[in-house]
Amino acid sequence: MLAVQGYYDGVAFHALENLKLKKNQQVIITILDNIIEPKKKDNEERLEKIEALGGSLAKYAIKDGRSIDEIMELESKAWEQAVVEKYGQGNA
Repeated sequence: MLAVQGYYDGVAFHALENLKLKKNQQVIITILDNIIEPKKKDNEERLEKIEALGGSLAKYAIKDGRSIDEIMELESKAWEQAVVEKYGQGNA
């Protein structure tokens, strides 16, 4: 048996440490009276990851005044073109 600290965000419970649980593993949750503030670092890390996934070219292209949406569209087209150049035009 293992004791783990965490918090409820209004939708789901979140552990404050990394756990290696098996799918459908039974847990017991004890509700305490204490209120804690969730780590803001988690949200900051998520935003950084989202920005990184948004495109590696974005940090260069933003300088020319284009919106993020325009940059992501250009990058998407660039990836499509690179795939066609490498693997040829597919017949779907």
